[in-house]
Amino acid sequence: MEISEVFSTDKATVVIQINPHAKDSIIYVDGQETVKHDAALKGFFKAQPKALGIVQIMSGITIFSLGVFLTINVEFPNIVVISGLTYWGSLIYIAAGSLSVAAQNKRHLRLVKASLGMNVFSAITAGLSICLMGIQLAVSSYRAKYEESILRSSGIILLFTISQFIISICVSALACKATCNIQSTVVKVALNQGY
Repeated sequence: MEISEVFSTDKATVVIQINPHAKDSIIYVDGQETVKHDAALKGFFKAQPKALGIVQIMSGITIFSLGVFLTINVEFPNIVVISGLTYWGSLIYIAAGSLSVAAQNKRHLRLVKASLGMNVFSAITAGLSICLMGIQLAVSSYRAKYEESILRSSGIILLFTISQFIISICVSALACKATCNIQSTVVKVALNQGY
């Protein structure tokens, strides 16, 4: 819906258009009308953030489980165990995935924005985790006493963290694209030449 306001004086004409690019549309799920949304949000929902959110939740659970394994089986100080990366990181990934699933299910702008914020935070966390895991694998590969199963577990955590990083960036980009122009305002000024 477009709202326009025109102000005119002897020297200038000002036209203010609020939300000129967004058009209300109706989204149908299983043949039933659900909620009216902006066309940009329709694009976000069409990208299936629910599936990406489920992958985020599953990778968070896997990282948590492998973190428990590493905590129990580590004989000497380990960056991953000391930092608690597998615990706080996996909780952030699960929260980001849950918000993505909720945004798809509930179809509210607030949930899309919450998903955007949490996925940005998740991408930052995953980037930090990738750096820490890279250091851990580099240090661990030089130790002769390092158990092979712990090295494999760290490698698997690194792979899941990289996939988490990629998914978080994708969901963040989709949500940002959907929410950026929701409240746009365009101001046009035309100067009158007849004075």
